[in-house]
Amino acid sequence: MGYTCGLSAPACIPCCSLIDKLYWTLSKRFDISGSSLIPVSCLGLMLSLCKNFFLQFLGDPHLSISHVNYMLEQFQLLFPSVMVVVETIKSQKIHGCQILETVYKHSCGGLPPVRMALEKILAVCHGVMYKQLAAWMLHGLLLDQSEEFFVKQGPSAGGAAAAQEEEDEDLGIGGLSGKQLRELQDLRLIEEENMLAPTLQQFSLRVEMLPSYIPVRVAEKILFVGESVQMFENHNQSPSRAGSILKHQEDMFAAELHRLKQQPLFSLVDFENVIDGIRSTVAEHLWTLMVEESDLLGQLKIIKDFYLLGRGELYQAFIDLAQHMLKTPPSAVTEHDVNVAFQQAAHKVLLDDDNLLPLLHLTIDYQGKDTKEASGNREGTTPPQESSPREAPSTGWAALGLAYKVQWPLHILFTPAVLEKYNVVFRYLLSVRRVQSELQHCWALQMQRKHLKSNQTDAVKWRLRNHMAFLVDNLQYYLQVDVLESQFSQLLQQINSTRDFESIRLAHDHFLSNLLAQSFILLKPVFHCLNEILDLCHNFCSLVSQNLGPLDERGAAQLDIMVKGFSRQSFLLFKILSSVRNHQINSDLAQLLLRLDYNKYYTQSGGTLGSFGL
Repeated sequence: MGYTCGLSAPACIPCCSLIDKLYWTLSKRFDISGSSLIPVSCLGLMLSLCKNFFLQFLGDPHLSISHVNYMLEQFQLLFPSVMVVVETIKSQKIHGCQILETVYKHSCGGLPPVRMALEKILAVCHGVMYKQLAAWMLHGLLLDQSEEFFVKQGPSAGGAAAAQEEEDEDLGIGGLSGKQLRELQDLRLIEEENMLAPTLQQFSLRVEMLPSYIPVRVAEKILFVGESVQMFENHNQSPSRAGSILKHQEDMFAAELHRLKQQPLFSLVDFENVIDGIRSTVAEHLWTLMVEESDLLGQLKIIKDFYLLGRGELYQAFIDLAQHMLKTPPSAVTEHDVNVAFQQAAHKVLLDDDNLLPLLHLTIDYQGKDTKEASGNREGTTPPQESSPREAPSTGWAALGLAYKVQWPLHILFTPAVLEKYNVVFRYLLSVRRVQSELQHCWALQMQRKHLKSNQTDAVKWRLRNHMAFLVDNLQYYLQVDVLESQFSQLLQQINSTRDFESIRLAHDHFLSNLLAQSFILLKPVFHCLNEILDLCHNFCSLVSQNLGPLDERGAAQLDIMVKGFSRQSFLLFKILSSVRNHQINSDLAQLLLRLDYNKYYTQSGGTLGSFGL
């Protein structure tokens, strides 16, 4: 063609050369028989644009030069612009949905012929995307061998590099730096690893493949729908739950996607409306499945009773039974022993639910447990990665955890990562409850000896116990009433006020985040200070239990150290709480200060408890 055109009209050569170059570039770049659908669609459309020209020119070699120029005039602006798009795709190795972004950007120019042609190419490419969407959203199928789609199987890529650490300037508050105070202000949550159950397939967004004109919020809805449909199809084994999660509306939704495919121009409003319709159907069905059929509220009550110590009488009985076996470093048999004690405590408080107790299991993370479990690996399993040895827990209480077998489909809400966060709260609440119980036991010992003559050391000892109990009791009241009961009540209200599963998941995530934040587990200065106070209280109770009579010289020296330590930590806690209140930030810390200083005794003592001028 180029040769003939060159003989007739040299002015036609540039355009004819571009036609020839476009054809061969697309043909060599993309294998028509391959699985990369979007490039094949581009090539097919380009060939259709050239088809009329080729047929007329080859059918009548005696066409006049003016007619040839007239035929090529419409391509004088088009083909150079299209060639730029093709060269961009070729040089940057763009593929899949990235082609949508490239074509879209070049279609935003002001030349009508170029814009119209690229919009036609974009419409063809969108047709391929709609096929992917239909397979993913309606059937839970990810047919993407060439990795063209913006949804992928597997976890999302790691986040960007962490920001530079802020300077730890001293604010003049004992033990509280500028960075720590900023942590108190914004309650930044610690990023945790996204752990998933081995039986679940995780999907995530491939953000680099997402066109800029499709917002991430819409892509997340697409991801949610596909994940839900696949989860339901793969795990729907109950006859009572037979049927589609889309309520047998697949044909209607497929017709909606086909209607979008036929539109010459992409409309985000129409696109999002269709996606929202599918998402709403799935979310409402999941809500029914979770709340009505799987009794989500009952499951949350179980979580509250066992992870959040709602069954206080159970854990009081367990503490009494397991105290002797968990006060020493754990061994291989400790886990069995504590579960026996847990079962005995359950029977003692008349908790004989044959369906519930088998789902609960106390765990002990003793030193060497991971090695023992790893040694059971056989061929075909991945060997554990080398890691630095963890510090062995000093007591069984520090290694204690609670495992709960979550039933389908609640596993999509109570993931292993979520249960691990509950375990963090569980260990903290149990430590506070255990110290409170030990201080109450010391009070009982004091009452047994109140008729006996006491010396100055005894007075210091019992006043210190009184101050410790004052602080721990108010901390316990704050955690149970101001945090747990308040947040749990709000969670139930939010669940009962919606019929959307995503709203439930968001409310539950918010509930768990508030538990971690308002109990100060994520606030290092406060959490460290409270742990030091709890350790001092535990050491004091051990000293009292081992010395029922008057303290000897060594015991008096230990008591003096505890008095000074408790005074120092209580003063530090008061300074942190007061500093935050003065800055008018963090209402949670202000609420704790209100509980501790409700009668201004804390303030009148200068923020120091336990000091008696020794």
